[in-house]
Amino acid sequence: QVRVVESGGGLVQAGGSLRLSCAASETIFSINVMGWYRQAPGKQRELVASINSGAGTNYADSVRGRFTISTDHPKNTVYLQMNSLKPEDTAVYYCRIRGRTGPGPLYDYWGQGTQVTVSS
Repeated sequence: QVRVVESGGGLVQAGGSLRLSCAASETIFSINVMGWYRQAPGKQRELVASINSGAGTNYADSVRGRFTISTDHPKNTVYLQMNSLKPEDTAVYYCRIRGRTGPGPLYDYWGQGTQVTVSS
């Protein structure tokens, strides 16, 4: 069973930075999406940033210019550099990798989430 594990969350003051990392326990092939999502208390999960094969990079309007997503495909790793953090960025951040580990359809692999808390 493939596990996707996030790391790098924590508590930071407004204006600070954090770098999230996400890695898969096994090689995932045919990856067509690697991305970060977040869910704040009482809110729905939302896209933060993603890299889509053939479609480039997407950012939520609220983070564009502050956050940067990057990937290391051979290592099945995706990063999220978060700068100029704001209290409204406080949420649980989830990693998503869409691909396959064998024959069959593509599958969405999700991590368990990492908490990011930004104090004012």
